[in-house]
This record gives sequence, structure tokens and C-alpha cells, in this order.
Amino acid sequence: MPRSKSNGVFITLEGGEGGGKTTQVARLSERLKDAGFSVYQTREPGGTPAAEALRNFLLFGEENFCWQSEIMLHMAARVDHLTRAIRPALAEGKIVLCDRFHDSTWAYQGYGIGEGQAEVLNYISSLRQLVGGEPDVTFWLDLPCELARQRMAQRGGKLDRYEGQHMQFHQRVRAGFQAIAEKDPARIVRVDASRSVEDVQDHLYDLVQQRLAGRTA
Repeated sequence: MPRSKSNGVFITLEGGEGGGKTTQVARLSERLKDAGFSVYQTREPGGTPAAEALRNFLLFGEENFCWQSEIMLHMAARVDHLTRAIRPALAEGKIVLCDRFHDSTWAYQGYGIGEGQAEVLNYISSLRQLVGGEPDVTFWLDLPCELARQRMAQRGGKLDRYEGQHMQFHQRVRAGFQAIAEKDPARIVRVDASRSVEDVQDHLYDLVQQRLAGRTA
């Protein structure tokens, strides 16, 4: 799939629940800013007012969607996000850090809900090609499902539509991310998210520095 064509760098953090993506994106953003880089931090679903409205609908609405409509809602939010936020930031030469993107749709809707059925994966792949906006590099924060469940229990709070799914769902999601990593090893870098927040952050920062080698802040 074509990567982003701009002066900026598009970096995504992916993975199942409890891996610390939100924390790591925020910390990585601050470290890069401290190093003098221009950074745009964002998330999915969300990132624009319209996409955030769809996020709330998808994660906390009581409606049950057919699998096709659920995928299309995620993609609709993504198109708005790309058009109004991500692509403009990349055009300005910024480093875009995004908490989830295309790969989460593949893992959660394709494997978690669709159980890896070819019909569902082909549907997502077709829409993904249409939407575009592939990341330059993706860091997959991988965590065993049992440890992820323990972390979510410690965190507390209201669970969203996906966090509250059964263990088999989360196991399928993890298998989905593994399948993606095997399919696109040049883009996706697995990161062991079972380590401490500080260790994961240091590792991520080193990996990003390697990717940005030769680029001026």
C-alpha cells in the first residue's frame, strides 16, 4: 500500500487494550517536541469534531451495527480525520503521532468481530485502499491478553464497546495484529508492552530516532 507522500512523517501506535498506547503517544510527543521537532498528536476514532462525535457513537452508543456499517463508520471518521487534520499536518512537515489507525480496523473489526473471515477482510481492504493515508511506520504495542485484562481492571472506569468484549475476542484481535505484522514487516515494529512504562518509552524513542536519522528538527 502506498505510504504518505509529504514532507512530514506519519507514525502510528497500535495494539490491543491495556498496552499503554495513549500514554506512550503523549510521552513520545513531549520528548520529540523537547528535541525541537514539530509534532501533531492525535487519535482514532476521533481527531476532528466530526470524527470525535462518531467515536462517542461507536464506543458508547447502545446501537448494534451490522459488521459492514460498523466498518464504514470507522472509515467515515478516518476520512474526516485524514482530510482535516492528518494530511494538513504532514504537508506542514510535522511528525504526526496517531493512537490507532487502519490496523485497528483490520484487527478489531476484521478479526475480533469478523473472526478473520475472508469476506470481512476483503471488505476492509477495499475501503482501506479507497481511503489511503498509510503510515510510514507503525509500532505495535503487544501485550498478552491476560495481562491486558489485569491492567484494565486496575484502571477501572467505564468500558467501551470493545474493551468490554470477552477474552476470545481480545485473543482474536491480538492474532489480527500478528497477522498484519507478518504481512507488512517493513512498516510494523513489534514492541513488548509488558515492560514498564519507562522502558517501553525509552525503546520507542530510540526506534523513532532511528527512523528520523538525518532529519533536522
